[in-house]
Amino acid sequence: MKTKLQTLLLLFLITITASAQQESTYWDNLKDRESTLGIEEGFTEVKTDEFTLKLVNASQTVAGLYPNSNPDFDFTPGERIEIRDKDGIYYIGDLNFRIKGEDGEWKSFSTAKHRKKVEALSVSGNVLAAADLSNTLGEENPLSIKRYYEKKDGGLVLRFEITNPTSKSVEIGALGTPMAFNNILEGKHLDETHADNVFFDPYIGNDAGYLEVKHLTGEGEALLVLPESNMPFEAYRPLNDDPSNRSIVFEGVHEWMALSKAYAEKEWKDKDQWNKPTSLSLGAGETQNFALKFVLAPSIKEIQDKLIEEQRPVAVGVPGYVLPMDVDGKLFLNYPEAVEEILVEPKGAITISEIEKKGAGFTEYEVKGNIWGRSRVTVTYKDGLEQTINYKVIKPEIEVVDDFGHFLMTEQWFDQPDEFFGRTNSVISYDYEDKKQITQDSRSWVAGLSDEGGAGSWLGAIMKQLIQPEKAEIEKLELFIDETLWGGIQYDEGKRKYGVKKSIFYYEPDSLPKGTYRDDINYNTWAAWNKEHAGDPGRSYNYPHVAAAYWVMYRLSRYHEGLVDNHDWKWYLEQAYHTSVTMPELAPWYAVFGQMEGTVFLNILKDLQAEGLTEMATSLEASMKKRADHWKSLNYPFGSEMPWDSTGQEEVFMWSDYFGYQQKANVTLNAILAYMPTMPHWAYNGNARRYWDFLYGGKLSRVERQIHHYGSGLNAIPVLKAYRNNPDFYLLKVGYGGTLGAISNITKDGFGSAAFHSYPSTMRIDYLSGDYGSNFFGYAINTATYITKNEDLGWLSFGGNIEEDDDEIIVSLTTAAKSKIFFEPKGLWLTLDAGTFKELIYDKSSGEIELVLNEKTKDSPEAYLRSNKELGLKFDKMNGAYKIPLKKKSISISIE
Repeated sequence: MKTKLQTLLLLFLITITASAQQESTYWDNLKDRESTLGIEEGFTEVKTDEFTLKLVNASQTVAGLYPNSNPDFDFTPGERIEIRDKDGIYYIGDLNFRIKGEDGEWKSFSTAKHRKKVEALSVSGNVLAAADLSNTLGEENPLSIKRYYEKKDGGLVLRFEITNPTSKSVEIGALGTPMAFNNILEGKHLDETHADNVFFDPYIGNDAGYLEVKHLTGEGEALLVLPESNMPFEAYRPLNDDPSNRSIVFEGVHEWMALSKAYAEKEWKDKDQWNKPTSLSLGAGETQNFALKFVLAPSIKEIQDKLIEEQRPVAVGVPGYVLPMDVDGKLFLNYPEAVEEILVEPKGAITISEIEKKGAGFTEYEVKGNIWGRSRVTVTYKDGLEQTINYKVIKPEIEVVDDFGHFLMTEQWFDQPDEFFGRTNSVISYDYEDKKQITQDSRSWVAGLSDEGGAGSWLGAIMKQLIQPEKAEIEKLELFIDETLWGGIQYDEGKRKYGVKKSIFYYEPDSLPKGTYRDDINYNTWAAWNKEHAGDPGRSYNYPHVAAAYWVMYRLSRYHEGLVDNHDWKWYLEQAYHTSVTMPELAPWYAVFGQMEGTVFLNILKDLQAEGLTEMATSLEASMKKRADHWKSLNYPFGSEMPWDSTGQEEVFMWSDYFGYQQKANVTLNAILAYMPTMPHWAYNGNARRYWDFLYGGKLSRVERQIHHYGSGLNAIPVLKAYRNNPDFYLLKVGYGGTLGAISNITKDGFGSAAFHSYPSTMRIDYLSGDYGSNFFGYAINTATYITKNEDLGWLSFGGNIEEDDDEIIVSLTTAAKSKIFFEPKGLWLTLDAGTFKELIYDKSSGEIELVLNEKTKDSPEAYLRSNKELGLKFDKMNGAYKIPLKKKSISISIE
């Protein structure tokens, strides 16, 4: 115990020292720069019904934006203004644009690049402040640009008036304004970040686009930025020329772009953008206004209601905007004007047909995916407004998962001799661009089969078997478990028994033969661990991967026939148990945080309980309760090895929910909703905020908003569990968006990418498999069919095709596993440990449910059915599940 306490104290002191060093150095690149913002000339405050706006007198940029309902809270990074008062640092109120010169080249202008005091203009009526920006744009700028802050309907309008005073037309090829909100987490602990900071997500939907800005707590009002005049949300550009350091504590600043053709022709050339890049020709003497409106929604869940109130177009997709080809999707549109035209690009990629008018102003459309890949739907309304909805069409889920498993067990199956590192018979990391396995990398873990970035591939391969088992693949995984995992990645003896190594690849050139390591890799980095460091079992995040492997093999052995031969079910379940309880013993520092895939520990506990292995179940429950009790004592128990993270919430919620700590479960859920939105865009719908893991598990290594990194699949676990606890349609949209988002980056031939690159200069998947396995874990745990009746939209199915007539509802399952159904009207949660569902039929008048089970297979002659409610079926039970003999044809079971 003394040793453990000494270790914890040492780690604490190291952390404090590191934090102090970070605080003193993070802004060093700025502190010696000249202050040009003019804050020494003071500030002015003006008000609307909803906001108090604080402006820098000299620049008239926004120094603070406070909701009048919470006047101490600032949506902007105004608290950092004294260090961020330099040239090139962006604020709300700045403007960037490009115009085409007489030589045909685009020339850039920015109010932030070389700051000069702007000329204040007189104001009256609804105008709160105004300025001529000519002085700060320089003499080469041929346009006259004035900026106005105005009040309208209680909200705030930011308007730029652009006039062409020349005798020739001017083409504006880029026009954007920075969305500089307070996402700077540097130097703060979790309580402070949740009190002070915001996250924001873009719906890049042209005239229907918006930006939603939310407290980290997920509570309180949400700020919406809306197009007011000539400001379609065409593109979302990272402002990487801002000299502020971007890092794990600061994602950086992006700008809302209304025009983007100039970038599409240069920096973004040949990249398929979310929207068609456009430009504007401003005639001689012509004036155009470009305006955004800032309003407040009462809460995150009321964003849609606020959009309708503001008469903005609203779209609701079912099951979302990742669309499997065998799914009969639905799209519901709500806007005061009728639809004039719907255009699909590429042509024929999606078929959209109007069905009927629904309640509350919605019109229903049937949506069918035809061509694999990204597609854009442009809806033009009678008043000329254009709304874009970006879809990702994928193969049927069963094919996606089959392709994924095949790719892993062929292209990524490593069976070469590996004398020094012991990786033979494993599923190893893969470079999809170079079409080769990764056997060496400067980041030891990537080639070392541990950490999320190295274990991801074999974890994905094993989780695939949970929902779509295949004997030939399992035979290879048995070799992996016996020859590479147990005794290799995981210690099998001694004081470290059941401990999990950080990596089994390491860099130690002096102890290995010359030529072992490639000369073209830079190993002069902290991440190139030596053997001792790589063998350290102190990183708790590595344990859930191993526990999940054993747990899946237990399930396959226990509930199927002939799939697992190397060990019996009890060996696997005991291995899972020992791995779970060893984590807090050998990795105590990080074990105090929620773990990625930590849900597996709860699943292991439930199986121990079901099997009657009381001693182990009691031990595991007690171990996990200590952790949950610690989380209960904290305001925001979402730490990790990073200052803020979106990874621990999954396990924190699941254990809080299990132990009845409802207040902490609610806090956790709200925090998830702050960084996991629902919006009509496949890339952002259900996309849990991640922006630094390309550094640790990507090929293109940089700080960048990641599209459907593993946060999507993992955070969907608690969101959907919360939905099943208390059905709320908002939660279903978010959770299912994350679930399908988790498989959206699997390529047509089955490669699973770490994530998709959101930068408009890239717009593609990352080519490294990296930590994708954690994302697929989320999909495998989540995949289910949800059936609900929405007050406005009617009967809906997520994960199935629904048919309705006067008498009944018939839902045919389309998920890969076909093993879980939640029937919301009855609060009924049905799961199969073996066997598959074919259909659910609901009799509207009697309320009876008929479950149709598919025919038996060689490895599943019986189905094992569980329910959260007593069904009273006349079948024997095993471990609490009904044991149902299957037949050569489908069978039906009736539930009252």
